[in-house]
Amino acid sequence: MIELILGLVTFGFFIGLGFFIGGWNERNHFQQLAAAEEQYKHILVSDQKRLPEAWNASHPVMVVGSVVVATDYFKTFAASLRTLFGGRIVSLERLVERGRREAVVRMLEQAHHASANVIWNVRVETSCIGMNEKKSASGIEVVAYGTAMRVQ
Repeated sequence: MIELILGLVTFGFFIGLGFFIGGWNERNHFQQLAAAEEQYKHILVSDQKRLPEAWNASHPVMVVGSVVVATDYFKTFAASLRTLFGGRIVSLERLVERGRREAVVRMLEQAHHASANVIWNVRVETSCIGMNEKKSASGIEVVAYGTAMRVQ
């Protein structure tokens, strides 16, 4: 009986730890992303394949931003509970949003270093990382890429 109580307390401790520390890390990361997005807001980003004919583009270079974001224990537990009942898994949606925004910011940083003011034909790809025997991922990889150039 004591072992069962000890096991439940340990389990509850790790769930709580994941909830508080994971939430703190997530809020911190969103604040950092907002600041970086503000810094690079002068760079136009588009998924269009063709440039407008009136534009005079020079120095095209491919830029890539990639990130792997791990999930915390609480998100994994909450997602497994949500799969029992169905519906949106909000905690994992935020994980994907963080990954996507971080990958785009890293791509923008490369474009900034290349003195580009436009990134054209932008694509964003995602994949799961670290699948275990229960078919749950321990994180996601997000890659954002496009063609950066200087347009006048």
